[in-house]
Amino acid sequence: MFADAALILGAYLLGSVPHLSLLAKLRHTDLDGDFHQSLWFRAGKVTGIMGVLGEFAKGVIPVLLGKSLGFCLNTTSIAGVAAVCGQMWPLFSKFDGEKGNSVALSMVIALAPRPALVAVIPVIVSLIIRTSTRLLAKSTVKPPIIGGPYSRSLPLGILICFLILPLVAWYFDEPPEIIWCFAALFVLIITRRLTAGITADLKASDDIKGILLKRLFYDRATAVWRQETKS
Repeated sequence: MFADAALILGAYLLGSVPHLSLLAKLRHTDLDGDFHQSLWFRAGKVTGIMGVLGEFAKGVIPVLLGKSLGFCLNTTSIAGVAAVCGQMWPLFSKFDGEKGNSVALSMVIALAPRPALVAVIPVIVSLIIRTSTRLLAKSTVKPPIIGGPYSRSLPLGILICFLILPLVAWYFDEPPEIIWCFAALFVLIITRRLTAGITADLKASDDIKGILLKRLFYDRATAVWRQETKS
C-alpha cells in the first residue's frame, strides 16, 4: 500500500515540475499566456522542442516504472492519471499549469499502445489539415509550419481522440482499469479546457455559452482567441 501511494504521489510531483519555466529561465526569458507558444517564440525552437519532450517524459516515466516494478495495473493507471493532474494543477505553480494534452497522449501510448495508436488518428488528421492550410495560405507572409498561430483543427482533433479513447480500449478488450483510466482522462481534459483562466473570459464577455463552446471545441479562451485563425 505504501509503495502504491509513493508511485502515485511521485507521478503527481513529476507532473508538477515546472520544466517549461525552468527552460525559460535557462534562456533568460519570461513566459506568459500559453507557455508552449511563449517558449517557442521567445526561447527558440530547440528549447520549445525540449519542452514538449519533457512533457512526453512526464507521461511515460510513471507508467514504465509501474510496469517494470510489478505494480498492479490499477495503480499504474492511477499513477499515469496523477502525472497528468500534476501538469494541469501543479503543486509548484500554485495549481495553475498547462492543458495536459501532451502528457496525457504519451501516457496512454505507454499504458495501452494499440487503442492509443487508433485513437490518435484524429490528431494526425488535424495536424495534416493544419499544415496543409498553412502551406496553401495565399498571404505573402505564411505562418510557420511548426509552432505559429493557434489552430482550430488541432484542439478539435485532440478532443475527438480523448472522446473515443475509452470506446477504442473497450473494442480492443482492454482491462476495465484501462477503460476507466481513459474515461477519467477525458473528463480531466474537458474540465481543464473549460476552467483554465476562465475568470478573465467572464470579465471580458457575458456570453457564457459562447465562451464554453469555444473552450470545449477549440481549447482557447475567448479573451485571447485569434479570429484570423481559420484552420
